[in-house]
Amino acid sequence: MYTGEHGSYSGNGYVYQFRGSLSEMKNDLNQLYQFEWINEKTRAIIIQLTLYNSNTKLFTSVTFLSEFLSSTAIISTARFEPLNFYLFSSLLQLVLMIIYMGFTLYFMYIEIRLLIKLKQKYFSQFWSLIQLSIIGCSWASVAIYIWRFKESIRIRKLFSEKNVYINFQLIVYINDILTYLFGFCSFFGLIKFVHLSRINHRSYLFLRTLAYAKRRFILFTMIFSLIYLSFICLFYLLFVSKIFSCSTLLHTMQMLFKIILMKFDTIELFEADAVLGPIVLTLFIFTVVFMCLNMFVAIINDSFRQAKDEKLDDDHMISYMFDRFLCWTRKVDSDMKMK
Repeated sequence: MYTGEHGSYSGNGYVYQFRGSLSEMKNDLNQLYQFEWINEKTRAIIIQLTLYNSNTKLFTSVTFLSEFLSSTAIISTARFEPLNFYLFSSLLQLVLMIIYMGFTLYFMYIEIRLLIKLKQKYFSQFWSLIQLSIIGCSWASVAIYIWRFKESIRIRKLFSEKNVYINFQLIVYINDILTYLFGFCSFFGLIKFVHLSRINHRSYLFLRTLAYAKRRFILFTMIFSLIYLSFICLFYLLFVSKIFSCSTLLHTMQMLFKIILMKFDTIELFEADAVLGPIVLTLFIFTVVFMCLNMFVAIINDSFRQAKDEKLDDDHMISYMFDRFLCWTRKVDSDMKMK
């Protein structure tokens, strides 16, 4: 199955493999034209080819897609996906992987102890869920990494044979999943790093600001989502047949987000409708950009003022380290007395 910009296409269809020299491929194209391989029932043509660079030992999967729309238009897109089938490209990567998995096992041990101690209360804590997400994404990445390595072994065996086309579509999907998992690991890891840096005065102030604004953020998100969704429906129904940016609900949502960032060309909107275009654009800017964003800034400002009014110790880091040292020395003394 392959997904394009205007639809998804299953694996059912006609397949033709080009072989031989360039002149032979041209003859094959003439035969396909004579047999009316492309007709009025054709909805998409997918051209796949595989490249290999012996200098960098890098494979590249190339996919060209031509979509035949009901409006007789033909939309073409291309995707280039470089792939490295080696398990570890350097010794440093292997060492970092071992260190990362060591930290993962250590955090798993800590979280298991907390789970046994807190039981059901463990899942009601936000930072516990973040830690579970890091552990889950890490082990899922390891499983997908092994799956990709096994798939690469299968492809290498096929690559050693002559006149055999190798389809990289499956391993491209596997590589995409692995990339998504790496992204989630980085995302949750950075959030965890913010939590670990709470001993810093400014980081602690940032966390306290978010804590004070949590409830108001939830209410604001609900109101903003309803307003934003209503404008998505409005722009979609008004300009679905006039602007490509409003051809789908997802494209309409992206267009409105660009308007919030002031990066959208409004000339296209004005040309679609000289009356409704300026009216709905002005209404959207006044309601979302001016009113909603000002409410968001006001919530942040008020929460920051409350967090700043708290009595914070400037030597928060030193006091934290000193408390941890006292706890450690008391634990050592108690162990010595027991012995």
